Amino acid sequence: MTAARARGGLLPEATLDDFCSSDPAMQACLERARVAARTDLPILILGESGAGKTILARAIHNSSQRAAHPFISFNAAALSDTLLDSQLFGHERGAFTGAHQRVKGKFELAHEGTLFLDEIGEMGAATQAKLLRVLEHGEFLRVGGQRAVTVDVRIIAATNRDLTAAIKDGSFRADLFYRLNVVAVHLPPLRERRDDLVLLIRHFVAAKCRDMNIPEKIARPEAVDALLRYPWPGNVRELENLIERILVLSEGPQITLEELPDIVKRTEASPGNLRDQVLAGRKSLGSAVDEFEREIIAEALQQTDFNQTRAAEMLGTTRRILKYRMDKLGIDTAST
Repeated sequence: MTAARARGGLLPEATLDDFCSSDPAMQACLERARVAARTDLPILILGESGAGKTILARAIHNSSQRAAHPFISFNAAALSDTLLDSQLFGHERGAFTGAHQRVKGKFELAHEGTLFLDEIGEMGAATQAKLLRVLEHGEFLRVGGQRAVTVDVRIIAATNRDLTAAIKDGSFRADLFYRLNVVAVHLPPLRERRDDLVLLIRHFVAAKCRDMNIPEKIARPEAVDALLRYPWPGNVRELENLIERILVLSEGPQITLEELPDIVKRTEASPGNLRDQVLAGRKSLGSAVDEFEREIIAEALQQTDFNQTRAAEMLGTTRRILKYRMDKLGIDTAST
């Protein structure tokens, strides 16, 4: 996701207004989410694993008219239809062995609020049919029940699967897809929004240091460069976990290149590689230019022992302009 401004953290009560992004695709995603939040229609969030779909769903709920009511999150993966039914719709006493009392399911717990169904593409056929009934009629039967239960719930679903392909192979119902896909929000992967990486690195370093009750650390320019070059297959979740692991193991006041995992340090970063990524459409021209400029500035700072005045002279510019570029590119260093 992006960095939330509210008290510096990705807080449960954060709304869409608490998120910021400098990436055009992410800005379009957030704007579509804001429009959708003002309605009561089902929303389908599409994005890779770890991209921040749960965070976005909660922010949509917090930005909606249902914000004062429950937000219930449920992951539909790796559960049988029987367990899914019991979890989603609840069960009556005696419905099965061990059912000693009536238990409310996620739908009842989310009454008047929002139910977030993550990994909806993993849901079995029988549960898909029951979910469709709730979307169409606003009612369902508890497992072992005979009387319909009526609920008022806004559905936000999410998946990292291609549901159109799942419809073709028969693993996902077309009618359910059309019910869920009233408003689709595409959450771009982290590798496609490099402009947000500096924001996220700063955010996670500050938030994790605060959580650990340790002084905030500064990431050295060469460490930031390596993090920016890495493709982040695990998206925002991978970045957050990596920052946390580095801070746990780091002893000094700065995050250095040596403290990064080998897989991050090994990422190629030659100008030719940047050129190939731009021409192949994997990186925008603006991101490539910023990345190249960041490397040049970092190298100049290293060669001048991080004296900004001398580094500016080496680069043929003024210290004021250099400092402006450093701030814009997320290069943190103490002036001397």
